[in-house]
Amino acid sequence: MRILLVEDNGTLAEGLSAILRGSGYAVDVVSDGLSAEAVATAEKFDLIILDLNLPEMDGLDVLRSIRARQNQAAVMILTARGTPEERVRGLDLGADDYLTKPFDISELEARIRVLLRRQAGLRSSRVEFGGLVLDLTSRSFSVSGRPLDLPAREVALLELLFLRAGKVVSKESIIGSLTGFDDDLSSNAIEQYVSRLRRRLQTHGLTVKTARGIGYYLDLVAAP
Repeated sequence: MRILLVEDNGTLAEGLSAILRGSGYAVDVVSDGLSAEAVATAEKFDLIILDLNLPEMDGLDVLRSIRARQNQAAVMILTARGTPEERVRGLDLGADDYLTKPFDISELEARIRVLLRRQAGLRSSRVEFGGLVLDLTSRSFSVSGRPLDLPAREVALLELLFLRAGKVVSKESIIGSLTGFDDDLSSNAIEQYVSRLRRRLQTHGLTVKTARGIGYYLDLVAAP
């Protein structure tokens, strides 16, 4: 899952982005409103965390602009401006959530999970496909009650395919969802991750199939 963090406080941006990356999210950071508007328009994000007190362009104007362009990313306003009037304006302009500073990091992470779950069209934090269970709260997989131990990048890839099980996800979408501006993830690297996932999943009745020239999709292993 890819997040755009719009925050002009460098210390807060650095700390928050580190926490989110540690949770397995791909995070890009910009520090002013004009950059936020440009990046949100040019790139695809699952979630935008948006401060309001920004240089160059106010956060509410950024929100108004990206919603006018039919940008469907979830937007969480994260700001010190917490009057009822500000909250109403932000929500009316298309924000999905509004959290005021100072905030508790565990509450922020919980709200992020709710928004991303909503983006995926899910009501429950527990999703199952072919005996494989994804816990969206812990972002972990299990089979028959036993944890499926995967490296962080493979967890992120499997989560992406899992939430779209049976549907082809293009290589470009995979790279865009798993990486930020400073990451370098090639098509060859994606193929290696897919190959490893196939080996890990084959004993559990699942596989990652290739849609030649397009991408990959998660499917059940055909019965012999």
